[in-house]
Amino acid sequence: MRDAQKPDHASLNTLINRLKEGRYVIPDFQREFEWRPWDIRDLMRSIFLDYYIGSLLLWKGKKENFEALSCESIYGHKNSGSPEYIVLDGQQRLTAIFYAFLAPDVPLPNRSSRAFYFIKVDKFMAEEYDVAFGYDWHTKQWNDILNNRDEQYATHLFPLSIIGAGGWELANWVQGYELFWKTKASEVVSGDDTELIKDVKTSAANAANAKTFGEHLKEITEQYQISYIELDKDISVDKVCDIFTQINSKGIRLDAFDLINALLKPKGLQLKHMWREAANRLDAVETEKMNVYILQVMSILRQGYCSPKYLYFLLPGQEKPIRDPDGTRRKEVLIPDIADFKSKWDAAVDAIEGAIKLLRHPQEYGVVSSSFLPYVSILPVFSAIRAHSKTLPAARQLDARRKLRHWYWSSVFLNRYSGSVESTSARDFLDLKAWFDDDTAEPALVAEFASRFRNLELRKEVKRGTSVYNGIFNLLVLQGARDWVTGDVPQHGDLDDHHIVPDSWGKNHLKSNLIGSILNRTPLISDTNRNVIRDRLPNAYLPELIKQNGENTVRLILESHFISPAALDILLRDPFTPDDYEAFISERQRTIQDAIENLLIKERLDLEPQLRELDILVESVELRLRDLIQKKLGDDPAQLLPHIVLKVNERISRALKKNAAMGAEHFATVSGMLEYFDLRELQETIGSKSLWPNFEAIFSTRESLAIKFDQLAELRNGIRHSRSVSPIVRMEGEASILWFNQVLGE
Repeated sequence: MRDAQKPDHASLNTLINRLKEGRYVIPDFQREFEWRPWDIRDLMRSIFLDYYIGSLLLWKGKKENFEALSCESIYGHKNSGSPEYIVLDGQQRLTAIFYAFLAPDVPLPNRSSRAFYFIKVDKFMAEEYDVAFGYDWHTKQWNDILNNRDEQYATHLFPLSIIGAGGWELANWVQGYELFWKTKASEVVSGDDTELIKDVKTSAANAANAKTFGEHLKEITEQYQISYIELDKDISVDKVCDIFTQINSKGIRLDAFDLINALLKPKGLQLKHMWREAANRLDAVETEKMNVYILQVMSILRQGYCSPKYLYFLLPGQEKPIRDPDGTRRKEVLIPDIADFKSKWDAAVDAIEGAIKLLRHPQEYGVVSSSFLPYVSILPVFSAIRAHSKTLPAARQLDARRKLRHWYWSSVFLNRYSGSVESTSARDFLDLKAWFDDDTAEPALVAEFASRFRNLELRKEVKRGTSVYNGIFNLLVLQGARDWVTGDVPQHGDLDDHHIVPDSWGKNHLKSNLIGSILNRTPLISDTNRNVIRDRLPNAYLPELIKQNGENTVRLILESHFISPAALDILLRDPFTPDDYEAFISERQRTIQDAIENLLIKERLDLEPQLRELDILVESVELRLRDLIQKKLGDDPAQLLPHIVLKVNERISRALKKNAAMGAEHFATVSGMLEYFDLRELQETIGSKSLWPNFEAIFSTRESLAIKFDQLAELRNGIRHSRSVSPIVRMEGEASILWFNQVLGE
């Protein structure tokens, strides 16, 4: 079997000859040659000092690939030559070698003149390597020297173009240089002319050096090896896409967008023009990859995948190999023509634009600026999932929106998009589609978030821009955190990420960077932060606010920042010590974790404040009913109704499959099982004939209990399923809450 990737090497002479013959061509997706004159000089120095200059990645070409990638000659090469290799990585180095050794009659990029490169032989032989390698511009004076060998010998200037000239030029130059200085050394010395004697000795030394320099040149040109990897010409373009997008050259990642643009050019489609038209619509999020994200959204929506290999199949008319579940192989064209490509591009741009607007909304996701987006890399899959949800029947879109939100926050707080994202995006898109269609297909990520969020080390989140840090900041925006002085909700252009306890105090009193924790940060208007609070401790500025506005007003505003009354009392302590700071961030962590549970895991974020409070009260009744059942029935699961136990065990089994860390032992107990009882199952357990005697003294009659359960369930279902809650349902629900609290003993 032929190797798809073959490592090899070539001598400097071989490489120069191949460059001269035009064997290397540059695909259109590569950036232009952009090295500066001194970059080329430094590469020459590395070569002549026998340093490693890195490997090249070459693709053995064939006619259709040269045409498909719109390949062009190396910069400065004046004829088409005999193309043999497509340069995937190493363009800058190869072009620099071509320019220095073959001296094309073209100026360097962004320069008005040609440059030529040389070695100062005397400096090189003296091992003064920092000054031995040079370049200059083709002025008339230099042209005269370059055309006069004796002038070159006299000034010890060896033009690198001598090597590129090939043939006997190099040997002739070295011999001429040696002869020139031998002649100088053989001059007759008469009398006591000390200076002349000195010159003769120097000339003799130069003549001796000529031979050594010539040997070094011969060794470098014939034995210095440049390594390369050659990809077989029959490797498909989609596989090459995967390879070259992983390569870095001088820190600049090669871009799949540029490749797709090059492949579309022969089809008459200018993708760069389409991107320029779309760019302004998407500039609210700062990223250099937005043009690639559009292609990824197209790919996710069309085929469920978005790695570079799959982007290749977006080309109009390109066949994609398909393997059906029964093992049958076939080919499918995903995008039939240019018109369809444009349509799907436009749809992807619309999807990203809509997603950005939704994320930025202060009552939806709270990403009020690009700097507070937890992940830029989550944008393609978020946009694609949201676009897919809008294609569902109208009656299902609200539930899909709820699930999308739950997945998003789970991803943020579990750092899901901090690593490789293409495969994660594809998997999440398919999982979310399945969950939209089947409530039992909840992704494991959601259950993992619910079980792990209390273990988040929020105090260690000190770096602005990380997913958890930004996620908490977004929650503060969603909570409607109001400015402490004006009472207004800070807007994007006037928002500061503010230390509650000042940074200057932390540097003087804390050993670690704990003062920068998100637990000590909150959004405020810049004027409040810089001109009112400044570097003062809370025990200095909060009493002023309380005196001016009243304690209750200040407490309510601070609660919108997840600063509880207990945390406020800590901040007011005087003196304020490191122990007090520790107590404050511990209390705020508890408050923020409660907020994560209430707003995200229990999905109360969409509820208006009054309904949110009612939902908490309903949940409180449910928890108390569970405690009552467990107390009355003990720890024997056999006491529970068998048909309910069967359904509950199915729910527990599904949950354990998604998150094995939950601990099966706990869910084999009555208290563990009760966690998976719904409200009606609690009612049925209490009101069953066999178990009613345990509860009759508390609830009096089953009929009155059933009425209160009906009222409570109606309120609960209206809240949990985002239905409108009428005034009557709300009033009856509130009455049932009061009744349960009374009979259960507040």
